[in-house]
Amino acid sequence: MQVVRAGHGGPGGVPAGAAAAGGTYANCSYGAACIYGGANWNGWPKEYFSRGNHPFYNQYGVKRVFNNQSPGWYAQLCRNANGTNCDITIAPWTYVDVDLTPYNSLRIVGP
Repeated sequence: MQVVRAGHGGPGGVPAGAAAAGGTYANCSYGAACIYGGANWNGWPKEYFSRGNHPFYNQYGVKRVFNNQSPGWYAQLCRNANGTNCDITIAPWTYVDVDLTPYNSLRIVGP
């Protein structure tokens, strides 16, 4: 499992300007994994809260994926819509800018 721990904002992948983990940040509720419309914090992201697989459709190009969850909860990007072939794992309070074209689901895993 490749765990991504670095973002493009502040040290350790913590978004620049964030006060502390544990609250809503950039319109992404605490406890959610969020997909933004581009490689930035603009707009209202699609939020995913529950454990398990979440298929998504028509996501092309580079998007920001932010894991705004508590320690121990990870967001995974999977190439298959059924939550398999996951090759990016995003640690809590971390984001990545990634081309979602080859991905078809986001899976939330935790304790």
